[in-house]
Amino acid sequence: MRFEHVGINVPDARAMAHWYVKHLGMRAVREQHNPPYTHFLADATGRVVLEVYSNPVALMPDYSAQHPLRYHHAFAVENPLAEKVRLEHAGATTLSVDHPQDGSTLVMMRDPWGVPLQLCKRAKPMA
Repeated sequence: MRFEHVGINVPDARAMAHWYVKHLGMRAVREQHNPPYTHFLADATGRVVLEVYSNPVALMPDYSAQHPLRYHHAFAVENPLAEKVRLEHAGATTLSVDHPQDGSTLVMMRDPWGVPLQLCKRAKPMA
């Protein structure tokens, strides 16, 4: 068994998919151009896939009201502080910048729809 994707219901899947492709380096591997506008977005490795869709059948979570430790997308980056500034200019907001004792840098942000994003420069990479 291997992990295929994680999916989230968002208010505007088309706009979110476009923003993730433009600003987070993801690429659309499948797109649905009619409701619920499902987009499967792969990271730069093609190994991790995020599905975003706008389906009114299910309650739309208020991501901006949820604590970022409840749910967030994490991206490994070389320079979290530079990426933080770049993403702020693209409409993201910063929640916190942490420097754990292990030498990592973790930046917690929200995308323009309130979904939490974490930028990680780990002292010891996960993979």
